[in-house]
Amino acid sequence: MRGIDLSGKTAIITGAGQGLGASTALLISDAGATVIINYFNDPQGNNRERAEQTAAGIGERAVVMEADVRKPEAVEALFDQVVDRLGHVDILVNNAGIIRDRTVKKMTQEEWQDVIDTNLTGTFHMCREAAKRMSDGGRIVNLSSISGVIGFFGQANYAASKAGVVGLTRSLSRELAGRGILVNAVAPGVVLTDMGLSIPEEVRARMLASIPMGRFGEPEEIARVVLFLCSGYASYITGQVIHVNGGWVG
Repeated sequence: MRGIDLSGKTAIITGAGQGLGASTALLISDAGATVIINYFNDPQGNNRERAEQTAAGIGERAVVMEADVRKPEAVEALFDQVVDRLGHVDILVNNAGIIRDRTVKKMTQEEWQDVIDTNLTGTFHMCREAAKRMSDGGRIVNLSSISGVIGFFGQANYAASKAGVVGLTRSLSRELAGRGILVNAVAPGVVLTDMGLSIPEEVRARMLASIPMGRFGEPEEIARVVLFLCSGYASYITGQVIHVNGGWVG
């Protein structure tokens, strides 16, 4: 089996300035694609700085573009920029996500809505624009989570958003199959990104006891599965959720 070749492809990766998004951008660019490093412009400018650092590590096949995935007009403008500059969109990886953990009893309306707006509605906005603008034969990979399958304590908003991503993925895969656009989801377990490390240490210890492989995942281990789904080797896979969690089944 030859290596994965994505030469000539253009990939948009949301939330690609750090963690899993950055690892995915690196692997997809190593396979020959031009990658759009998307970020949300936070007031402190940290996200832009991280996005530029990721792009610098990739080189000439990386382009940094800002867009707030929660806003449909920003998503449309992002696709306009990509098509104007590069001519086509072939791959979309919806990685942008946030957590606002709290029990349902204590969760504020804002904490619920912020997570739904970014993780689920943002993914919808990107998928909707991709459905209009993506080249036939393209690939969409949406990041779900083990939390969307088993539902963690204090994560009703996050779990609901990631379960919604699964439903969106399966519906969209049916709608786009006729154009050869394959739509899949990847559901990681706990991965040692900044988000994973934000989980309290005692909670992580309990989670670790549930993982048969006895360790948490690394960003690149998830990114490799995303890369595979973006490749020609995944040509008969669509509407699926690939679980990458060290054997953790709940």
